[in-house]
Amino acid sequence: MRDVNLTDIYQHRIAQKYITRSGIAHAIAVAYHAFQLAKDQGEDVDSAVKAGFMHDIGHYTWYKNGKWDYGLYKQNDIHAIKGAERAHKLLIRLGENPIKAKEIALAILFHTDSFLPGGEVIRTPLQSIVKLADEKDEEPGGAHHYRELDNNRAMKSLQILDERIDEHLQKNDD
Repeated sequence: MRDVNLTDIYQHRIAQKYITRSGIAHAIAVAYHAFQLAKDQGEDVDSAVKAGFMHDIGHYTWYKNGKWDYGLYKQNDIHAIKGAERAHKLLIRLGENPIKAKEIALAILFHTDSFLPGGEVIRTPLQSIVKLADEKDEEPGGAHHYRELDNNRAMKSLQILDERIDEHLQKNDD
């Protein structure tokens, strides 16, 4: 039994504000990729999916002269730092196990190295899964953040993924 479901996260006002800002279609696609990668690698699918879903919760929109400036964003990006903090706080508020919430937050922190000046990090398997899941859905110039998905379809996609996680966890407990 999981403490927090994806639909619990999605329905919270914090997620509505910040996950939708960075693109709900992208967040859900990364969550699905993370599920499959974690399943294939024998890692915790629940943590991988939650981290994948919330990996961009720290995004800030960088505009210049009224237009999105991707170069400015890349130069000043710290979304992984802010996202790890937001996700951790949200998960704790929703009742997630604190140890698991920390692992998820760290996976969000290390899903990119864009905030690190010139260096790679050594990632845990969970952190590597979230990074790869994000990369699988990226589009040039950040276009993946602008794909549209209505609220009903987003909720249905998350309900289906919640069911898949529960089935996977139940099958592995038997």
